[in-house]
Amino acid sequence: MQLRDSSKGQVYVENSDTKIAQKGMPTLYLNFSFYKVDSKWRWLNDLGRDEAAKEFALLISTANTKMKIRTYSTVGLRKESDFMLWMISDTIEKMQILTSKIYTTVFGKYIEISDLYLSAARPSSYSNSVTPGFMTDEKPMKYNIVYPFIKSREWYLLPFQDRKNMMDEHIAVGRKFPRIRLNTSYSFGLSDQDFMLAFETDNLKDFQDLIVSLRETQISRFVVKDTPMIVCVYRNIEDIIRSLG
Repeated sequence: MQLRDSSKGQVYVENSDTKIAQKGMPTLYLNFSFYKVDSKWRWLNDLGRDEAAKEFALLISTANTKMKIRTYSTVGLRKESDFMLWMISDTIEKMQILTSKIYTTVFGKYIEISDLYLSAARPSSYSNSVTPGFMTDEKPMKYNIVYPFIKSREWYLLPFQDRKNMMDEHIAVGRKFPRIRLNTSYSFGLSDQDFMLAFETDNLKDFQDLIVSLRETQISRFVVKDTPMIVCVYRNIEDIIRSLG
């Protein structure tokens, strides 16, 4: 799938409610599917697991010609899941087709979705200086920290200028961390949260420092929920499957 190019040097911008999508912005949907592997998988013989890994990898590779898919390991980082598929597509039906095909594979018979978050790309009302990383062709970074984000209803009832002033403060903090790539998407009407945030970084300490700084901004008063924060490690899907035993 062809995605729009972007300029370099992305910085953190916590996007909020938006106006009508800007002309020319592609329609893109995002799906963050987290999977848990059944312990029975580890009882298969080595040859069976190896063949199953190749079959699954071929499916993901084929699907990547229809949409963008990135694969991440969460082994040892969250008890609820072992890996995550991040799908980016122009339709949600393509995501359904892939998920359905996953369950027809050998490996697919040993996995269940533990969490699933759905969202879409929209422009920000507060800043047009940042293009989300998922809309570029840039290489994925080592880590991706994914989490749902919910603001209070009081936030949306504030005058726009008041919200923008607080967002300007928020953005100024983010600019201190240029090595972090932001992927903000919007879940209004599509899922339970307001936004899905996905921060890419090669250094987890940088991300932690960013979060500590953002806790001290005025917008923190209006945050209802920003958990679970799920650390994901970018890896080839065959390597992920082989790491499961």
